[in-house]
Amino acid sequence: MTDILMIDDDVEFVQMMREYLEPEGFIVTSAHNYDSGLQAARQHQHALIVLDVMLPGGSGFDLLRTLRKESKIPVLLLTGRGEAIDRIVGLEIGADDYLPKPADPRELTARIRAILRRTEKDAPEEPKDDWIRIGEIALSAGRREIRCNDQLVEATAFEFNILEYLLRHLGKIVPREELAEAALGRKLGMLDRSIDVHLIRLRKKLAACGADERIKAVRGSGYIFTGVPGDGENG
Repeated sequence: MTDILMIDDDVEFVQMMREYLEPEGFIVTSAHNYDSGLQAARQHQHALIVLDVMLPGGSGFDLLRTLRKESKIPVLLLTGRGEAIDRIVGLEIGADDYLPKPADPRELTARIRAILRRTEKDAPEEPKDDWIRIGEIALSAGRREIRCNDQLVEATAFEFNILEYLLRHLGKIVPREELAEAALGRKLGMLDRSIDVHLIRLRKKLAACGADERIKAVRGSGYIFTGVPGDGENG
């Protein structure tokens, strides 16, 4: 059984999701306001958090910002207002994925499973030397670790997956849809810019060591990780 924390003030919605998720192999713990949600999240007993943007006592965005300073736990954001800016802001501050409300229980379950598949950490106690090293960047799949000029890069699970996939396809243009399926575990919907937002955040983190220019957007095609900074086509 996998423990999921739902932070949402809509008690009926949480109960409906619990009734669907529990037969699917999940234990659903719930909190219904900002303070109790943050307290529950800080207990580090959950595999994933489903977080509503609108909460009594504070914003789900603020809760996520606070949590990201302390934890890398996967977070699926529920955006009730359905506005694109909510989804973009959520991804920029560290959400792993988002889903507009009212959410379909089947889609919520599928998104949760996709996130968990991509964030499992089954590294052995003594990982072998599986580092991929290209220029300033070094990445270990076993350790789930990224280093840039020997400095540790704090990346979310999806940012790690994106970089790993691009590194393993060095010098090749990877279509957005292929990258989304490999890194996010799902297909992109219409007007879905989540993969682009994750890439923007990743590039900002790599900018600290001057490696952001290795990731190029190729207009109308996808993304490419180049062996030499400045190579490739700008989008």
